[in-house]
Amino acid sequence: MPTPPPSAPTVVWLYPEAPAKPVEGAPCNGCGLCCLAEPCPLGVLVSRRRAGACLALRWSDADGRYQCGMVVDPGGVTGWTHPWVVRWLGRLARRWIAAGAGCDADVLAHQPPK
Repeated sequence: MPTPPPSAPTVVWLYPEAPAKPVEGAPCNGCGLCCLAEPCPLGVLVSRRRAGACLALRWSDADGRYQCGMVVDPGGVTGWTHPWVVRWLGRLARRWIAAGAGCDADVLAHQPPK
């Protein structure tokens, strides 16, 4: 059987202040590469897309890192405003994205040539 052609690399643009990607298994540091490369299953639901950057991803100037909007501002992502729904969505999002479980993104980051 012939070997399939290699897929073209995905290019994502990061804030220059974004932290470097941690090694797999290390705690998430908000580099944003995983969510900019493709949405997670929760991101597929809220972004309504299976490829490209997750629409729920948020940049925090105050923290200098990316954050999941479904965790930090589920009401802003979904438009829902009922306090108990927003709290429930935030808890559900933390579980669905495995917050605190460590980096599972097998993407490589390269600086563009200058």
